[in-house]
Amino acid sequence: MAANTNTSTNTSTNTSTSASTKVNIKPRKVPALIDRPMSFCPGCGHGIIIRLIAECLEELGQDENVIFGIGVGCSSLLGGGLETDRLHCSHGRAGAVCTAMKRVNPDNMVISYQGDGDAYSIGIGETTSAAYRNERFTTFVVNNTNYGMTGGQMSNTTMPGQKTTTSPDGRDCTTTGMPLRFPELVASQFDAAAYVARGSVSTPANINKTKTYIKKALEAQLSGEGYSVVEILSSCPTNWGMTAPDAMKHLDQVVTPHFPLGEFKTRTKEQREVK
Repeated sequence: MAANTNTSTNTSTNTSTSASTKVNIKPRKVPALIDRPMSFCPGCGHGIIIRLIAECLEELGQDENVIFGIGVGCSSLLGGGLETDRLHCSHGRAGAVCTAMKRVNPDNMVISYQGDGDAYSIGIGETTSAAYRNERFTTFVVNNTNYGMTGGQMSNTTMPGQKTTTSPDGRDCTTTGMPLRFPELVASQFDAAAYVARGSVSTPANINKTKTYIKKALEAQLSGEGYSVVEILSSCPTNWGMTAPDAMKHLDQVVTPHFPLGEFKTRTKEQREVK
């Protein structure tokens, strides 16, 4: 009987300890900007990316001082989950719209959120011109190497040989050109640009680095330093015809070598001191 009593006591203690441990686990806070779930495809990186942006805005105290210019594409789904000022722009025109937003509202944070098809294909003129003029807003481009929302057509970042609905035999770069590396273009040609980087959501380590890039880009705008852009590589399981885990592996092993990660133009000391 004594042994049974001790066993009962130990079980009670273990249960109490387990319950205490569970109570001490704090759930991760959802940023206030995100007020409801968004309907991105399973395995899509958009949800991670907008979460990172919202976290950075909150940490900088700018979550109630931001206006989003949202492109046409999978990014359009942001409108159903963001509790903030936003405008759905005509296809490819977010660069022009955000230029006007920032010039009229210079004290607001202005963010252009677009996909690669929207920003680099149909909107390449507006995106490049905003960077060329050194407009003082921040551009985030989600690069999943295709037009995601409209059916998986070839975009300017589609990989060589990649099959899409408009390149069923694989992209032929001899007739369509090589995939565009926009961050490298801005960093090498537009001297006044404040900050340029490319991140990825393929692994936890890359996600953490990408958040750092996002925050630096927003800080550059906050300090009035000039144009900032972060391209973020994301998987597209639906249009790539892969499972979510396989799509992330493909992103890391096939896409990333062609689109190197890192900072291409960093903020100078003089820029950081501009207020």
